[in-house]
Amino acid sequence: MGPGCSLSPTVTAMTIRIALRNLLHDRIRLAVTLIGVIFAVVLITVQGGLFIGFTRATSCVIENTEAEVWVASRGVRNFDVTHPLTAYQFHQILSVPGIARAERLIVRFANWKKPLGGIESVEVVGYDPDSGLGRPWRVSAGSLDALRMPDTVAVDELYLSKLGLTTGLGQTVEIGDHRARIVALTRGIRSFTTSPYIFTSYANAIDYTHFDDGQCTYILARPVPGLSPEALRDAIAASVPDIDVYTREQFAAKTQHYWMFTTGAGMALLIAACLGLVVGGVVVAQTLYATTMDHLPEFGTLRAMGAPSGYIHRIIIHQAVAAALAGYGPGILTSYALVGLAERGGASIVLTLPMAVGVFFLTVIMCVAAGLVSIRKVTTIDPAMVFRGA
Repeated sequence: MGPGCSLSPTVTAMTIRIALRNLLHDRIRLAVTLIGVIFAVVLITVQGGLFIGFTRATSCVIENTEAEVWVASRGVRNFDVTHPLTAYQFHQILSVPGIARAERLIVRFANWKKPLGGIESVEVVGYDPDSGLGRPWRVSAGSLDALRMPDTVAVDELYLSKLGLTTGLGQTVEIGDHRARIVALTRGIRSFTTSPYIFTSYANAIDYTHFDDGQCTYILARPVPGLSPEALRDAIAASVPDIDVYTREQFAAKTQHYWMFTTGAGMALLIAACLGLVVGGVVVAQTLYATTMDHLPEFGTLRAMGAPSGYIHRIIIHQAVAAALAGYGPGILTSYALVGLAERGGASIVLTLPMAVGVFFLTVIMCVAAGLVSIRKVTTIDPAMVFRGA
């Protein structure tokens, strides 16, 4: 079978061997190429994970509640900042047909006084312990049942040092000039702001945030069996004036959009993620292009021997894929190590298995595209350069 046949296993094996020999011929050049690929993988993974982690953190409380419908004051723009709802509005919503359950939720910033002095800003989340709508998740120590008692709160392990706590459980602090005792710890509930979430009962949250009795930030509702969240949303919106009503997914998306696309922080992360992809692609393209250019005489020899352009194309593509496979493994392992360090430092970087798989295919595509940049130069080689000693 001739060398021009693209379906020949012999030809495929030959192009792979030539591609590997090109990469292994100069070990220093190979090291530079692999470092470029590893750098690109780490840069893209970490920047992309930081962007996704930030996005998830903006709406984590919304997405982890069992309430299908969220009611807020008119004109709410995001989860963290809105005006209070009144007790009258709460009772209006309770009277809407189709509601199986509705509970108040308080979300408000407050001052946390550290045991040894100093003040930190925290975001109090007060929910009804009887219904559990809005309760914390991933409890690692203590008990949520203890939040039924007066002056009790739950905090995340990640913020113990920031909040001036040593052991966490059992320690006593002040929130909004009221006593608060730590009775539960969570793991991995990150706030995208510098203010950690502090979960407590609705009754305690009134004291910590100085709300009037009956006031709340949100009303969480669940529909009766057989009624969709969209139908309940529309029924509440039609029955109660001066409010905004969203399904859980809608409100999460609204909050994410606000912080990611209308604030400087979100746009900075988005630009950084895009730059990570561009810079990573440029680094890989530059290193693979240099590797290909180093072997122009060899490619000229193949051209002089009558090798068709498609044959040379396959060599370059196999060379790029081999570089991608060799660089991806160390790159993704380094990314996981950096994510672990970032988690202990408080940064929210998400690196899931689907993301790792996506980065793998992106790395292969990026390397192949980088290899294709040099194809025009290779396929336009004058075969006579071999005989001129070039």
